[in-house]
Amino acid sequence: MRLRKFSHLAFASLALGALAFGCASSGGGDEAAPPVSNSDFNERSAPPEVMNPDGERGLLETVYFDYDSAALKSDARVLLQKNVGTIGANPSWKMITVEGHCDERGSEEYNLALGEQRANAAKQYLVDLGAPASRMLTVSFGEASPAVQGHDESAWRWNRRVEFKVSRK
Repeated sequence: MRLRKFSHLAFASLALGALAFGCASSGGGDEAAPPVSNSDFNERSAPPEVMNPDGERGLLETVYFDYDSAALKSDARVLLQKNVGTIGANPSWKMITVEGHCDERGSEEYNLALGEQRANAAKQYLVDLGAPASRMLTVSFGEASPAVQGHDESAWRWNRRVEFKVSRK
């Protein structure tokens, strides 16, 4: 019963997201796009805010990845260094969930594994900088939770990410 309720809620969320953001198609969704350079995320545009009722997001910086990669880019390292300072300044945070995400290309299994690699890379970098590993856990959503709807690089680049959810309980 709980699973059915969750699946209805997930479907409703996806439907609302599709209505809110629209759905673009490049007509060639199976084609691999070239990797995004670090400078592409220095633009003034940003992904839209996504409402998530299950925790506090947006307290730590989101980091983005190149296509088919779990390697931390230089801009991601800078943001993660900032996140370490924020984590250290907030000892009341009980748990930080490091969430790995992918764009829609690739199989579900592949994207779950890639999302896990991205989450682990971000967590390990934070731990190496002094963040407490005992207060962090990783999870992969693969392609299941896009930040931006769409079927081209303008959407995919925002979906290849690691986000952080903070729990105070």
